[in-house]
Amino acid sequence: MTNSIRSYKGISPQFDNSVYIDEACVLVGDISLESDASIWPLVAARGDVNQIKIGKRSNVQDGTVLHVTRKSPARPEGHPLLIGDDVTIGHKAMLHGCTIGNRILVGMGAIILDGAILEDDVILGAGSLVPPGKVLQSGYLYVGSPAKQIRKLTEAELAFLPQSADNYVRLKNEYLEETLQNLPT
Repeated sequence: MTNSIRSYKGISPQFDNSVYIDEACVLVGDISLESDASIWPLVAARGDVNQIKIGKRSNVQDGTVLHVTRKSPARPEGHPLLIGDDVTIGHKAMLHGCTIGNRILVGMGAIILDGAILEDDVILGAGSLVPPGKVLQSGYLYVGSPAKQIRKLTEAELAFLPQSADNYVRLKNEYLEETLQNLPT
């Protein structure tokens, strides 16, 4: 295990060979990544006091911070961080104890706080802030601080969401292939 992938209290990140994890990121503790997910440079993810789950074909881009909220008597489940399938999380986003549905685009620098829920098929604009507990309904564009519903997504935007995830699956495959080619013989 490299220094960038570490256990906490005996629990280590879990993933298969289809996942790309850049060596310049840090993953700690109870983190699971499903097939074809990718984690890019300078991502910091701590599954120390709760769990982080990242779905199939989802990508977490450079400089993003992922964290969770501790379980407590007032909130027995705490706030895990749950990310669905075909999610693109833009550079330098911050996700803390929230639930992200499927086919989501989280814009660069966006912040999503404890208990917030992004339903399926949502675009969250760059620099937006989703306050604790807010629900973003499926099928809309949201922007601002706090994030506000702007309009319904177009058919082209809805089609772009899985395409964006697929672009990162192709890119991570290229990175994995290059890594294999550069192994010592």
